[in-house]
Amino acid sequence: MSGNVTALARRRGFARAGAFFKRLVTSSPSRFAIAVFAALILLFTGILSLPISSADRTITPLSDALFTAMSTICVTGLTTVDMATHWSAFGNVVIFLGVNIGAMGVLTLASLMGMVISKRLGLRAKLLAAGDTNPLRAHGGPVNESQTVRLGEVGQLLTTVALSTLIIEAAVALLLYPGLVMAGIDPFVALWEAPYYAAMSFTNTGFTPNAGGVTIFADDYFVLTVLMISVFLGSIGFPVIYTLARHTWHVKRWSLHTKLTLITTVLLFIAGAAVILVLEYDNMRTFGSMDAVDTTFQAFFLSSMTRSGGFNVIDMADLNGSSMLAVCMLMFVGGGSASTAGGIKVTTLAVLALAVWSEAKGRQSVEAFGRRIPSDVQRVALSVVAWGATIVAVSTIVIAQITKADIIDVLFDVISAFATVGLSSGLTGELPDSATYVLATTIFMGRVGTVTLAAAVAATSRSQLYSLPVERPIVG
Repeated sequence: MSGNVTALARRRGFARAGAFFKRLVTSSPSRFAIAVFAALILLFTGILSLPISSADRTITPLSDALFTAMSTICVTGLTTVDMATHWSAFGNVVIFLGVNIGAMGVLTLASLMGMVISKRLGLRAKLLAAGDTNPLRAHGGPVNESQTVRLGEVGQLLTTVALSTLIIEAAVALLLYPGLVMAGIDPFVALWEAPYYAAMSFTNTGFTPNAGGVTIFADDYFVLTVLMISVFLGSIGFPVIYTLARHTWHVKRWSLHTKLTLITTVLLFIAGAAVILVLEYDNMRTFGSMDAVDTTFQAFFLSSMTRSGGFNVIDMADLNGSSMLAVCMLMFVGGGSASTAGGIKVTTLAVLALAVWSEAKGRQSVEAFGRRIPSDVQRVALSVVAWGATIVAVSTIVIAQITKADIIDVLFDVISAFATVGLSSGLTGELPDSATYVLATTIFMGRVGTVTLAAAVAATSRSQLYSLPVERPIVG
């Protein structure tokens, strides 16, 4: 009798757990994504801690394993160990797989696997994937405004995610291989390093498998250009790649999201290079010893990498303080939404800039390219900026207090962590364990926090059948 009662209680427990899991998945895809992200980070921390993952077959300290796992799954690129010497072949393969999983997104990957297994994508799976690529899908009720990717196109978008990742990384690896060989890398070793660099550039991670990183390619414009193109394709986002694949030469049929992403990305790329060029042209530690062509090219390379790429030819600690601040601003913005890049995203900046412009012009609504941007999108953009600035400020204060380091170095690495860029002033590798955990938390919140906030803000959008009396506080 007691055995039957125990079995019944066990079944009820499993049923309750299943019901809770189902509610978690269907009611809040963003919360489900965070749970899976956290589980993956813990799993990879355990694997990277194993002796088989390190080159000297010793157990990697918990702080280093956790930070590397966080940086891998969140495609950040910051590291507390030497990536070229610390990890074994097994550890490097684990990191290679981790960055691709993290770049595509947990919910996208789960939906892809479900589509492959069942040969179809149900409504629940479409809603789950749509919430991963666009947090504004998270709120209940009908979606009146036009969406960048419609629900019926989610299956095609998932296919685009998988194919673009495979095709772009394969093409970049093929292009990089001869460049690596000509740079003096053993042809057999280059067979591994070429796809590694391809994955780290397209996912905007920035890990390098060789000592010295990309500095050995400092004079190789071809290799650096290929890396820049790969970083650009990864940073514009899968919805933009999907739109370009369908309407390559039909600009009028591009979505507003695609237009804003591409225009803002190009403007920031050019403006960033110009600012860096002006601030660093006479700095003998960086560009001062180069000729005009080298200086211009390296300025554009650094500008593209500050957007989330993470590769660097020059030492970031050698930049002028003014240049480091400018780079911090570029890193904070990051890349495109639903991309492998981090930051507050270029469309967030574009929406806020358009809102300010509309207010200055006295317009009642925010408009661009013949489309109206609804107020809930503006609210999400403002909330994401405020959330990001708060994370950066708190993390900077805590780490500065722990380390007593120069505030510009702390701010630089904190923003790089939040925006999942991977550039460092040299501080990250010297942090004590307590500060390492704070920076790892910053990486996690930068990768999933803004998406969660966007979904939470969107979820609060409800119709209101009454209006309260108006009173205007003094602003400014």
